[in-house]
Amino acid sequence: MSVSALPFDAAALRQRAVGRVAFSAMSLDRRTRPVRIEESGSMRIRLPRGEGAGLDAVLVNTAGGIACGDRFSIEIEAQTGASVTVATPAAEKVYRSDGPVAELFVDLRLHAGAQLDWLPQETLLFDRARLARRLDVTMPEDARLTLFEAVVFGRAARAEWVMEGFFEDRWRIRRGGRLIYADTLRLEGPVADLLERPSVGKGARALATLIHVAPDAEARLEQAREQLVPVPGCDAAAGAWNGLLAVRFCAVSIEALRAAACPFLVSFRGEPLPRVWLS
Repeated sequence: MSVSALPFDAAALRQRAVGRVAFSAMSLDRRTRPVRIEESGSMRIRLPRGEGAGLDAVLVNTAGGIACGDRFSIEIEAQTGASVTVATPAAEKVYRSDGPVAELFVDLRLHAGAQLDWLPQETLLFDRARLARRLDVTMPEDARLTLFEAVVFGRAARAEWVMEGFFEDRWRIRRGGRLIYADTLRLEGPVADLLERPSVGKGARALATLIHVAPDAEARLEQAREQLVPVPGCDAAAGAWNGLLAVRFCAVSIEALRAAACPFLVSFRGEPLPRVWLS
């Protein structure tokens, strides 16, 4: 048999993107400053100049998206008294896979009196995308954490729908050494049919979750409910327990989701959205 006639697995030979970012910030002279930045592969972190005492960080994936078998990891540390906001410049696109599952690991660590806002823009899944995402948080009792993640199933403006695929989203938050939040969303196979079910998505094509953990988180429940402005095409609800506050958004489109979530984020946080959200 000639070399050219040898069988081969095209998927196994395809080049995969691998990227890692490890970033740490500390409070010095009442301002938050970077103390450690590690980058490898296609992951980068940028620190645009800000006017406040906190630090804004922007995560950039130079691979232009996530494809089958790609693997990325992000580690963010807010040291004692530091205040860090992490965002992304655009939606993260997850493209069709011919089999392998792409993986994204996020590890957030907060120390005493620290504040961390994790505010990436939405994750956009294409038809037959396959993604496993894991988010782990470790924090003390007096730290403050705000997480917001949105996922969109297809680009409705281009009549693109996620008919089949795999999406697993696993969140674990540990506070003061105790697990206070554990949530796993897993959609596999006929994703469009699953989202049509009333108990899953009721026809939704965009989902989002906000988790706020702080000493006063549960006390802000009524405030949060009042700040949830009704938007056609988007259902939203808030609850509080275990020292955290949770808000769920379920929308027919990303436009409806943003119309509901963006004003809420501004009013609830008492701050504008990250500048990269508006560019």
